[in-house]
Amino acid sequence: MSRDNGNGAAASSHTKTTQVVATTPTSAEELGREPRDVQVRPRAGRRTFTAEYKRKIVREAAACGDIGGLLRREGLYSSHLTTWRREVELRELSALAPKKRGPRPKLTEADKELAALRRENGQLKARAERAELLVEIQKKVSALLGIPLAPPDDEAHS
Repeated sequence: MSRDNGNGAAASSHTKTTQVVATTPTSAEELGREPRDVQVRPRAGRRTFTAEYKRKIVREAAACGDIGGLLRREGLYSSHLTTWRREVELRELSALAPKKRGPRPKLTEADKELAALRRENGQLKARAERAELLVEIQKKVSALLGIPLAPPDDEAHS
């Protein structure tokens, strides 16, 4: 038979139990050590590697037998090495240079106008192709129905 002893813990009617809490030191001061100076960056940043460093790691990986040890020592992932090897195969040192990140450069007014004109030109070409297709369809429909067509205006004016 259990009952509540008033502090939320159930006590047996025959025996009374006491709870012993052992305290262990948890902070550095309680352990007699100086607190560590932990430097935490407010926001993790992307690591960048120079072309020379990438080339050095690729060469070391090719020469050594323990690639896992090399990656652990340098704090790299195997995907880094794979990507850098592929880049070396493609373009050697120019491919290993860091790539420019961030927003694209602003377009000048002339560049914007040129892009708008090219876009408009493409739209007009597509519209002309649709019109030519419709004219061909109209010719076929009139031929099927036996309706004679008037000669095109281009031939009448010449």
